Amino acid sequence: MQNAKLKSHEFPELEPIELILDRMMDAEPEPEMIEGLPPSDALTPADRYMELFTAVQSSRLFEDSKTFPDCAPKMDPLDILLRYRRIKNHPGFNLQRFVDAHFSLPAHHGDEYVSDPGDSLTEHIDKLWPVLTRQPEDHVPWSSLLPLPQAYIVPGGRFSETYYWDSYFTMLGLAESGRNDLLRTMADNFAWMIEMYGHIPNGNRTYYLSRSQPPVFALMVELFEEDGVRGARRYLDHLLKEYAFWMDGAGSLMPNQAYRHVVCLPDGALLNRYWDDRDTPRDESWREDVETAKLSSRPANEVYRDLRAGAASGWDYSSRWLRDPDRLASIRTTQFIPVDLNAFLYKLESAISNIAGLKGNRETQALFRHKAEVRRDAITRYLWDDEEGCFRDYDWHRQQRARFSAASVVPLFVGLATHTQAESVAAVVRERLLTSGGLLATEVETGEQWDKPNGWAPLQWMAIQGFKLYGNDALGDEIARSWLRTVNQFYQKHHKLIEKYHISGSAAREGGGGEYPLQDGFGWTNGVVRRLIGLYGENYE
Repeated sequence: MQNAKLKSHEFPELEPIELILDRMMDAEPEPEMIEGLPPSDALTPADRYMELFTAVQSSRLFEDSKTFPDCAPKMDPLDILLRYRRIKNHPGFNLQRFVDAHFSLPAHHGDEYVSDPGDSLTEHIDKLWPVLTRQPEDHVPWSSLLPLPQAYIVPGGRFSETYYWDSYFTMLGLAESGRNDLLRTMADNFAWMIEMYGHIPNGNRTYYLSRSQPPVFALMVELFEEDGVRGARRYLDHLLKEYAFWMDGAGSLMPNQAYRHVVCLPDGALLNRYWDDRDTPRDESWREDVETAKLSSRPANEVYRDLRAGAASGWDYSSRWLRDPDRLASIRTTQFIPVDLNAFLYKLESAISNIAGLKGNRETQALFRHKAEVRRDAITRYLWDDEEGCFRDYDWHRQQRARFSAASVVPLFVGLATHTQAESVAAVVRERLLTSGGLLATEVETGEQWDKPNGWAPLQWMAIQGFKLYGNDALGDEIARSWLRTVNQFYQKHHKLIEKYHISGSAAREGGGGEYPLQDGFGWTNGVVRRLIGLYGENYE
């Protein structure tokens, strides 16, 4: 482990704890920002601080479990841990005071920003891009933040790092705002992470390295240059490397076996699932995960793995992953083969084939065209419900299809559905998910944030584009105008955009549910709305 290389320090004889802590608080300077890209290890805060991390999280020093993992140490972390071990049992030891002396709270960028009620929605979003932009020099030594070489956008609120699949939907708005500089730097940052870590993490924090998110890099590299896929040639090797990450172990699987992200089905077909390489409580939701695991009769590490895989899905959390929709402890994410994930991987395979063809690599072009066709056939066999007329996730342990959700539109978004399937999905979506405020995530109300009554910007975009791709302009336009009306009505009242919206009633309001408070900002809402305004104008009726 990296800490083994660090030299421990001798400590003086024990003094009264008040004097020790006073000296610590007075003597330790704030760390300076690092210029350029400093060496960074992959230790999560839970790895690094061990029993200190457990003590802080279990004692509820911070209301939000994400706060402590995002704190920056004021000195060498090993010295902090050794000091804690030295004095934690001393009479009068105070954990809160110790943490205050040794850690800096996460910076709250943009707290000083006040929206102008006179701004149009377009003006408001364009003014937010600088507020949500972070620079490489923002990295602090030994913090959980992974340094990136170029500027990037964060969602906002408690989310002070860049997130993988969020960023694609944010980039839609950057393109519409003419921020090609940020399109390029964000695409290059994700390529850099593939080179550095072998995949794109959930976000640029050490505690996100063990998982990814929905693989949308292929969509990004098509977006960021005007000439589309031809401009993406420089990223072919990165796309291939990301594909290898998602398909790791596929070549050695037998029917009914699974390894990491890959499941081999009874007929030998290979499809994918969400996965996290760790099976411990998430650093950023440690207390919540421990409490959830206690409510399950399964081994805690199995529950942790499924909670982590649910976070990797981006739908954290939803009835999609629950055996019992009323109990988060019934989560079984790794036992489901998701519609959206496999549709995104079809898109990745297709993009690799297209780009390889443009580069004259006919062998790779043919290989990945074949892979995409094989995947589409498997999706049709396992994830298409001919009776209900929609795509559904597949529970490969029980060998049955799972609940219907808005993920059913992603095969249309990436162009793998047939026209007959697209027409059928449109009818089902209109009947079961469409409201006057936009598209619901699911038709089940559970209290989880990715369920009814909430609507989310990325789902609106994929539905709009998916239906229009198959010629159903009427439904696509209806969803677009409904969503624009939802966001604008809320903006006119509150002068902000938010992470999710309650769209089941007659008037839009704040979305609820989930394990943290509703967040303002908000990256992907800004991005989708800004792009839709470019397509539909600011007439929201």
